[in-house]
Amino acid sequence: MAICGFVFSLAANAQVQDRPPFGMDKYYVSASLSNFNLDYTKAESLKMDFNAKGGYLFEDDWMVTANLGYDWRKVGPNALSLGAGLRYYIEQNGLYLGAGANYVHRHDFDDFLPSVQLGYAFFLNRTVTLEPEVYYNLSLKDHVEYSGFGIRIGLGIYFE
Repeated sequence: MAICGFVFSLAANAQVQDRPPFGMDKYYVSASLSNFNLDYTKAESLKMDFNAKGGYLFEDDWMVTANLGYDWRKVGPNALSLGAGLRYYIEQNGLYLGAGANYVHRHDFDDFLPSVQLGYAFFLNRTVTLEPEVYYNLSLKDHVEYSGFGIRIGLGIYFE
């Protein structure tokens, strides 16, 4: 709840803009939850992941991102992840395509996961978005055991 309050307070201070929603020189912050036991990997059961993401639109429709995540597991060790990526927005409909990589640390192992995403930025107002996303993570440690698809829902804010 505190994180949601922080995100909405940033939205209240965001500037109103007449520029395109994914215009150059904008910043982005997001908080999201994923999986809700919908992510399937052979190695895991019930789990939920929390992700915080920041980004910068360095060119119209192109964003570089950095993210920090915490993955909770009912069975097995929890994980901490750190990653970076790139997004491309299709302005006509709000869809975005993303690619990135995450370093994941768990108690018993470390892993590197390249990732691809397909999402939609649904604007609730001029700066706040609801962002459903489908993603695929490819484990370089063990493709069969730790790779998987997932669903993520997030709340994002775009500001200058």
